[in-house]
Amino acid sequence: MKGIDKMILKDIDMPEAGKNQVLVKLEYVGICGSDVHYFHHGKCGAYEVTQDEYMLGHECAGTIVEVGEGCTNLKVGDRVALEPGITCGECEFCKSGRYNLCPDVQFLATPPVPGCYENYIAYPENMCFKLPDNVSTKAGALIEPLSVGMHAANQGQVVLGDTVIILGGGCIGLVTMMACKAHGASTLIVADLVDARLEKAKELGATYVINSGKTDVFEEINRLTDGKGADKVFETAGSPITIAQTPFFVKRGGTIVLVGLAAQEEINYNFAQIMDKEATIKSVFRYRNIYPSAIAAVSSGLIDVEKIATHEFDLEHIQEAFEETINNKTDLVKTVIRID
Repeated sequence: MKGIDKMILKDIDMPEAGKNQVLVKLEYVGICGSDVHYFHHGKCGAYEVTQDEYMLGHECAGTIVEVGEGCTNLKVGDRVALEPGITCGECEFCKSGRYNLCPDVQFLATPPVPGCYENYIAYPENMCFKLPDNVSTKAGALIEPLSVGMHAANQGQVVLGDTVIILGGGCIGLVTMMACKAHGASTLIVADLVDARLEKAKELGATYVINSGKTDVFEEINRLTDGKGADKVFETAGSPITIAQTPFFVKRGGTIVLVGLAAQEEINYNFAQIMDKEATIKSVFRYRNIYPSAIAAVSSGLIDVEKIATHEFDLEHIQEAFEETINNKTDLVKTVIRID
């Protein structure tokens, strides 16, 4: 990106695989909500683009074309999905396995770290995960958002028979829903303002969908849950409105999981509901130790992640891809960039 709402194409130096790195010919890179925020607003949450030119993109997969010194697990020709966060490995969070909380993480397309809307990337071998023959690199690029949804389901401790509400039917809402279904949730209720997202949710296994712009969402959820609320409520839109709704929708003794990235502002929240229900509130920051499980879930057919990608553009038309992602509220759910 070169300023707000503008993409340019330019030649950059060809990377080389360093020690313990592989060189990957990228084939697919998704457009994440954070990419859209940077492109359209110049910032996302607490992070702001200050460079004159900045490369976005972090949901990626491709084929290894070179291996560097010290690489022992991957070889030329292997197709891989790249986990986009490189952590320090030394802090208390890394050493305790909660490396997604590493304060020194270098995360692709989180300023000032550049992203990967490019042909080639040199990347640490241990953060590249081999894709089985029956998992495409397009699906491989979607392992990143799927990992967010799987981490959310893990945080919520979704179990067989749960009733689950997903507030927000965008990409993260849909992968969270699919992860909850894979965990055994029996009733999946998805609420959103966009009919296309709700139709996609039904296609992917939602039990009920609610257009909260056309229907009283409080009355409808009360009806669908017999006035009890849901065992687990996931907020995936990052909206102050839906975040504030969560304590009213959760069942007594249930769990709320905050997944969507909220703006840096205070949000009015009814903690009396939480106290009265002895409800638990959990949050999600990216994911940890999920990629192998996510790839296995896709390979086994348990989660058909490729179905969330409704639109595809080549790299030469990335400007149009971002404009379509921002403006198409009719039938767009997820956009991916094909890098030939």
